[in-house]
Amino acid sequence: MKSPLAPGIRLLTSFSRDGCYRGFILFLTFLFYTAYHLSRKPISIVKGELHRNCSTVIRPADLNITNNETWCDWAPFDQDNYQTLFGILDNCFLVAYAIGMFFSGIFGERLPLRYYLSFGMVMSGIFTCLFGLGFYLKIHSIYYYAVIQVFNGIMQTTGWPAVVACVGNWFGKGKRGFIMGVWNSHTSVGNILGSLIAGAFVSSAWGMSFIVPGLIIASTGVLCFFFLVEKPEDVNCTTPHRHREQQTSETEPLLQNSSHIDRTANGAINVEPSEVTVEPSEVTVEPTEAISFCRALSIPGVVEFSLCLLFAKLVSYTFLYWLPLYISNVAHFDAKEAGDMSTLFDVGGIVGGITAGLVSDYTGGRATTCCFMLIAAAPMLFLYNYIGQRSIGTTVGMLLLCGGLVNGPYALITTAVSADLGTHESLRGNSRALSTVTAIIDGTGSVGAAVGPLLAGLISPTGWNNVFYMLISADLLACLFLTRLVYKEAQGWCRRSP
Repeated sequence: MKSPLAPGIRLLTSFSRDGCYRGFILFLTFLFYTAYHLSRKPISIVKGELHRNCSTVIRPADLNITNNETWCDWAPFDQDNYQTLFGILDNCFLVAYAIGMFFSGIFGERLPLRYYLSFGMVMSGIFTCLFGLGFYLKIHSIYYYAVIQVFNGIMQTTGWPAVVACVGNWFGKGKRGFIMGVWNSHTSVGNILGSLIAGAFVSSAWGMSFIVPGLIIASTGVLCFFFLVEKPEDVNCTTPHRHREQQTSETEPLLQNSSHIDRTANGAINVEPSEVTVEPSEVTVEPTEAISFCRALSIPGVVEFSLCLLFAKLVSYTFLYWLPLYISNVAHFDAKEAGDMSTLFDVGGIVGGITAGLVSDYTGGRATTCCFMLIAAAPMLFLYNYIGQRSIGTTVGMLLLCGGLVNGPYALITTAVSADLGTHESLRGNSRALSTVTAIIDGTGSVGAAVGPLLAGLISPTGWNNVFYMLISADLLACLFLTRLVYKEAQGWCRRSP
C-alpha cells in the first residue's frame, strides 16, 4: 500500500513539463527586464546630488572654497543651466533609444534572441559602469557623460522587442492581458530597486549608484546566455495555439476577423465555425520569413496604439526622470528621501498594470481600458500638483493613484496589445512578426519618452505648474488617438448583446 504523498510533492507533481518551462521563462524574462530598468533609474536619483542647495549642506572644516553657493555641486552641473544639462543627458539616452528601437526589432527577428539579449545586457552594464567611473576619475566634461548615455541608450534597445517576442512565443492569447500585466510589473520593480540601490550610495559616493546596477545587468546577461530558451519547440514543449482554435471564452472585437478560416499545407480551407479538423497527413505551415516594416504598419491597430503610446510614454518617462527632483524641490527632501518617495509612483504602476490587464481580458476591450485610465489620469495629475505635497499621507495616496493610472495603459500597450497585434490573424501565424511590431510600437513611444524629459527640462525653470499642464495635455492627446478603436470595440459589444 502506497503512502500518501506529502503536500509539497503533490504540488510539484501537479505541474506539467510545459507549465514548468513556461513559468521558468516568465521568471527569467521578468528578471532580465527588471535589470534593464534598474540600470536606467540611477540618473534620476543622482540629479539631486549633482546639483544641491549648498547652503543647507555642512561644509567640511578642511575644505578651502571660494564659492559658497556651488561648492558641493559636481561640475559642470554647478551652473544655473543645470536643468538644461540634465535634459541633455536624458535626451542623449532617450533619442538614441528611440531611434535604435526601430532597428532593434529587425535585428531581433534575424538573430538568436539568447545571443542578442546577452550581448545587449553585458554592453549596457559596461556603459552604466563607465558613467559611474566618472566620479572616481573626477571627470567633469558634459561630453563624456553625453556619449556614454548615447551608447547606453542604443544597447538598451536590445531588451524590449526580444523579451516580448520570447514571452509571445511561449504564451497564447488566453488571459494574455493578466499574465502580461503581472509580468510587466518588472518595469516598476526595476525602477523601485534602481531607486533604492542608487539611493543607498548617492550621498556618499554617487559613482556606486551606477556601478552596482551596471554589474547587476551584466550578470543577468551571463545568466541569459546559459539559461534562456527562445521557443517551446527547442525543448520539445507544446507550441501555444494562436490561430487555429477559436477563443470562445473571451471577446476580442478589435483583433477578430469576421470569418474564421484555417488554411492547411495543401491549400484546403475549412470554414466550420465550431470545429476545425485537419487530416493526420496534413501539416500546418507557418511562414518563416520576417515581415517588412510597412507590412507591420498595415496591421489594424498598430498605428493608433503607437501614437497613443507616444504620449502615454511621454508622461510616464517624465515622471521617471524628473519626479525625484520635483519632490526634492517642492517638498524640500534630500536626494535619498526624494528617491525613496518616488518609488510609490512605481508601486502604483504595478497595481495599475495588473488591473488594466484583468479588465481588458474580461471585457475584450484593450483600447477602451487604456482610454478610460488615461481620461481618469488627467484630473489626478492636476490634483497631485496642487494638493500632493500638503502632507505625507496626501503625497503617498496621490503618487500611488497617479502611478496606477499613468502606467496602466503604458503597460497594457507595450505588452498584451503588442503581443496581440504581433500575432494578428492577418499574419497567418508568422511568429517572427512579433519582434518588429513590438519595436514599432515601443519605438514610437520612445519618441515621446525622449520629448517628455526634454520639455520638462526646458519648461521647469518657468514653474512646475507648466510642466504638469504639458503632461495633462499629452495624456488627453493619447486618448484622442484611440477614439476609432474604442468605437470599433463598442460596436463589437453591441453586436454581441442579445
